[in-house]
Amino acid sequence: MSWRCAVFGSPVRHSLSPVLHNAAYQALGLAGWHYDRVECDEAGLAPLLAGLGPEWAGLSLTMPLKREGLRLATAVSERAAAVGAANTLVPRDGGWYADNTDVAGIIDAVREVADRPFASAAVLGAGGTAQAAVAALPAALGCTSVGVYVRDLARAMDVTRTAERVGVMLDVRPWASLPDGLAADLVVCTVPKSAAPALAEVAVAPGGVVMDVLYEPWPTPFALAAQKTGSVVLSGLDLLLHQAVHQVTLMTGHPGPLAAMRAALQSR
Repeated sequence: MSWRCAVFGSPVRHSLSPVLHNAAYQALGLAGWHYDRVECDEAGLAPLLAGLGPEWAGLSLTMPLKREGLRLATAVSERAAAVGAANTLVPRDGGWYADNTDVAGIIDAVREVADRPFASAAVLGAGGTAQAAVAALPAALGCTSVGVYVRDLARAMDVTRTAERVGVMLDVRPWASLPDGLAADLVVCTVPKSAAPALAEVAVAPGGVVMDVLYEPWPTPFALAAQKTGSVVLSGLDLLLHQAVHQVTLMTGHPGPLAAMRAALQSR
């Protein structure tokens, strides 16, 4: 039997997920498995899910579907519930099981370069990826307090709820305080390209770990600024890779082949 998986979202034409997942199938020897892109908005997700046949083994959800995917699921993982969004759906018991592999992706990407607890952390932004970062901080990365820098204080409610669900003490700070410097030894930047130029002169603590979830164009102004301090810098490709490894495991039942998927991403 042929099995199908895909990334759903809008827009998805430039998604690199097919590169990662199809490389995984090849490395695992999974003949008959195929991973595609499907353009879909929030209103279209429910009818699309209802029309999928038994050959569908899993879906990756990107913007703007992560909250709608969680709403439509019949079972939800603890980490998806904590974030309040799902980036993965797999069929289960006649319905859909929702998970959020962004949380594990952030953990694995950070641990790969610094396998230690972090005394302090800062998150730039308050959207879905910021929520995943906050959910990754307590037990997994050893940090129970975090400063969150937001451009609009009114938009901090969702990330505040995530912090409450996972037991993180949150200090919401105005965007204007960023130039004062970031003293945290782990910084996760989740802001969009439109905000990137404003981060060119922001100082981070020397020798820390910085993840900027953007990856095109790379390096970003913030990544360059962090590199100058001697920080270890991770890009959005590191997050994309590691979260996809967990998605492959959920969808196929086989451990995601990290090395093969990394090689495919680097040679794309």
